[in-house]
Amino acid sequence: MAASFAAGAIGSLATFANVRTWYPLLHKPSWNPPSWIFGPVWTVLYVLMAIAIWRAWRASSSDAVRSRLVIGYFGQLALNAGWSIIFFGLKQPAWAFIDIIALWALLVALQIDIRRTDRLAGWLWLPYLLWVSFAAALNLAIGWLN
Repeated sequence: MAASFAAGAIGSLATFANVRTWYPLLHKPSWNPPSWIFGPVWTVLYVLMAIAIWRAWRASSSDAVRSRLVIGYFGQLALNAGWSIIFFGLKQPAWAFIDIIALWALLVALQIDIRRTDRLAGWLWLPYLLWVSFAAALNLAIGWLN
């Protein structure tokens, strides 16, 4: 849980100033969610992903799968925090889109391992994968419009 929220804190540090100054000036699609929704959604997602990875790690009987889960989990946290740094900190939506595609691919791979290991953990991980899918589409639209 601490690792999840540490990644969130790093992302928030990169986001905080520019979400109030630079981001409002960008052209966004009509389906862009209101700003207030992101904090609660990410809080729930960080909790769900931590529980999911813990359940899958605990349920796995294979050291190889456990290693993949741990490496993948920390890798996706790095990509997750990196996206905020690139998108908001560096103000580079196009570069951030490359990061979020790598994040999405890693989340899909993790979804497969997690679901095979623990069915409930797979369901707990799914909202994160879906939200990042939506975020990737939003990132692409913002990059296109700007």
